[in-house]
This record gives sequence, structure tokens and C-alpha cells, in this order.
Amino acid sequence: MIDINKICGFNFPAPIRFGAGAVSELGAYLKANDLRSPLLVTDPVVKELGFFKSIIRDLAQAGLSVEVFSEMHKNPVKSDVLKGGDMYEKTGRDSVVGIGGGVALDVARAIVLRVNHRRDLFDYDDLIGGDRYVTGEVPHFVAIPTTAGTGSEVGRSAIISEDQSKKKRILFSPKLMAKTVFADPLLTMELPPFVTAATGMDALTHNLEAYLARGFHPMCDGIALEGMRLIAGAIEKATKGPDVESRAHMLLASLMGAVAFQKGLGVVHSLAHPLSGLLDTHHGLANAVNLPYGMKFNYNGFEDRFDNMAYALGIGAGKGDQVVTYLFELNDKLGLPSKLSQIGVGEQHLETLSDLAIADFCHPNNPKPVTREDFRSLYKEAF
Repeated sequence: MIDINKICGFNFPAPIRFGAGAVSELGAYLKANDLRSPLLVTDPVVKELGFFKSIIRDLAQAGLSVEVFSEMHKNPVKSDVLKGGDMYEKTGRDSVVGIGGGVALDVARAIVLRVNHRRDLFDYDDLIGGDRYVTGEVPHFVAIPTTAGTGSEVGRSAIISEDQSKKKRILFSPKLMAKTVFADPLLTMELPPFVTAATGMDALTHNLEAYLARGFHPMCDGIALEGMRLIAGAIEKATKGPDVESRAHMLLASLMGAVAFQKGLGVVHSLAHPLSGLLDTHHGLANAVNLPYGMKFNYNGFEDRFDNMAYALGIGAGKGDQVVTYLFELNDKLGLPSKLSQIGVGEQHLETLSDLAIADFCHPNNPKPVTREDFRSLYKEAF
């Protein structure tokens, strides 16, 4: 049983302060670390919400000098990061506080990298060994999630797209992990139903794909199964009639998914990433639509794993063959579509999407190989 009204601390992998009201500790934390001039990085929507304005007010009352950076796209691009880095320097900041969902936290983390690392930003792309250039110090970084989806707050990487091609790049280094995470379920209470559902399905996708991913990592497997259990019990309530308990369970499950997918992701994310890059589709929505089809693709040969997932999801013992149906029904219950044609994808996009999907960095960790023709078939089935 989780006591959501008690603020607790635990480390995994970053130091985390979890519980209702945890964000109230931010000002004292910054002052205790001799930080007086934070750059708050958030998205344009969160910037206008009441809780964000309260955070600014509380920090000002604590005697801290605050600047806010919120100029970012729905799927962040390199120029967003460069603008944020410029603001950090011009306003004399000493730390970065990322507040928001995956977009804001990715931009915040990339700004942290940019401050003292002046090669071209994409020289640090992990897929080309760019982490070897992350040799300098980085500013103190605090992460505060406001959605229960990406789990980016406990990550060590940022996904940033090229401005023109929209190709996604991964900026990675252990130095980019937050010094502290304030995970406060109260900050997720203002999320509208669609965002709650889409980000929740993102978290579910992380846990499902991590559990199925190639390789031996029993710790990630156990965390992923518990994340699935929490989501299955909370996502519908959090979407349709939220209370703090359901929001807290979703926030924990999101953290768990991000820890678990250190093992890897798979075909679903490789189907989803091109939709965000090409058509600016919300990442969680892209995962939600593609999730049943990707899981159907993976079922044969991994029946025992699907049985374990079915049990965690509350479907029942030995019922792995019902996971795909469960996912279709869950999308429907949450008011999310299960067809690409319902989210702005045209048949003319399928070839380009297939090219982008086969070039994506996630599917090599899928439990079975995925060819370009497989991607084409999956898009066609989902269309």
C-alpha cells in the first residue's frame, strides 16, 4: 500500500522525492546546494498552469532569482536547445530545473549538456559514439515530471530531432542524470483526459517492450511487470475520474517503465517515432495506436512472456493470447483510436514511414528481427 501523503525518498537510479506535495521542497533544496539562479525549463502549456505559477512564486519568496524558458516544439528540435542554452548564459543561471513531460525534460537535459559542451549538438549523438565527447562539467539539474508517461525524469538521455529532416537523435551521458527528482502526483492532477490516456499508454508501452526486449536483465523484467500491474489498475480511473491515488500509481509506473527500458525497447517505438517526426504526432498517442499491432507481431515464440504480462495486467493466468485484445479494448475505454487513419496518417505516408522505421534505433532490441517489409505490413494493418 502506498502512502501518497507521506513524502518519501529513494534512489533508483536518481535520488527521488516522491509523494503529494514533494515539489514544495524545491526551494529549500536549491538553497541547500547553494543554487540561487535556476533556469526553469517547461513547455508553453505548463507555463500557463496554476501550479507552475505557484512554483515560481514560492521560489521568489525563498529569495531565488528565476528565469523561465518555454520556447519548444511538441517534438523538440535542435534550435529549441540552442535557444535555451543562450538564455542560460545571457541571464547568468547556475542550475536547470526541468518541469513538465518528456518534451520539457528532454529539452532541459539537452540544455544541461549544451552549456559547457560546444561541439555541434549532434556530435554528442549516442548512436555515433558521441558520449565520448561529454567530458566537461554540467550544471546542476533537477527534474520534476508533470505527466506519467515518458519517465524521462530518471533518464540519462534526451531525444532531440533535426530541425529540417526531423530525424531523431539521442544525446546520452551518465552526467545528464538529474541530481534529484521531485515526483509529486499533485502536479499531474490538471492533465486533461487525452493527455493522461496518451502518456499513460506511453508508460505501458515502455513496460511491455522492456519486458520483451532482447537480453538478460531480471531486475528490469521485475520492475516492468510491477509497472504493468500499477497501470492496469489505475489508468482508466486516472483518465476518467482521477484521484491522487490513481495519479500516484501512474507516476510510479512511469518511473518504473523508464528504469526498465534501460534493457531496451522494440518494434512499437520504431513504429511510433516516425509518426512524431514526420507528422508531429503526440508520442504517447503514436505508441497507443501501434501497441496492439506490435504486440501481435511479437506473440509467436514468446508465449510464456505474454502469459506473464497477462497475469500482471490482471487478465489472468495463462492468458497471454488475450493481451492484444486487451490492448485494443483499453484504447477504446480510454477514448484513444486504434487506427492510423484516425490520427492523420494517409496511405501516401506509409512508404516514408517504413523507411524511417527501419532506420530507427529501437527495433534492434525487439525480441524478434523486424524487416522493412514487416514495418510496411504493420503500418498497413494499422492503417
